[in-house]
Amino acid sequence: MTSRRPPNLDDPVDPTRSRIMRSVRRAHTGPELVVRKLLHGLGLRFRLQRRGLPGTPDIVLPKHKTAIFVHGCFWHRHPGCGKATMPKTRVEFWSEKFDRNVQRDVDKEQALVDAGWRVLTVWECETRSIETLTEKLQSAFVPR
Repeated sequence: MTSRRPPNLDDPVDPTRSRIMRSVRRAHTGPELVVRKLLHGLGLRFRLQRRGLPGTPDIVLPKHKTAIFVHGCFWHRHPGCGKATMPKTRVEFWSEKFDRNVQRDVDKEQALVDAGWRVLTVWECETRSIETLTEKLQSAFVPR
């Protein structure tokens, strides 16, 4: 039985893994489309990917001065979510990458708040329950 040495950050990346990671979309993802459809159904109008705002929010509702980020649970480390797993290879690399992602999220949210914006985060796993997500969005935007 041969033992495998732990992966090194200098090791070449597996081409298959590289192809898979390149295919991950940055915008117009399935969860983002779900949120957009629900917002539209609530009669809310929005803009997409506003580059002039810190962090380029996924969805911006200028009338409500609200920015919405639709985060993937894996990439943005949703606390307590089963999708926020750690890859088994190159653990040091991934740990550092995830830490940077989380810190970047905190920084861009704070920059928006400092500029007078309200920030909502919708997690990928929240888009699985349309009823719960609709309630979350209604409570944020529809006066009772």
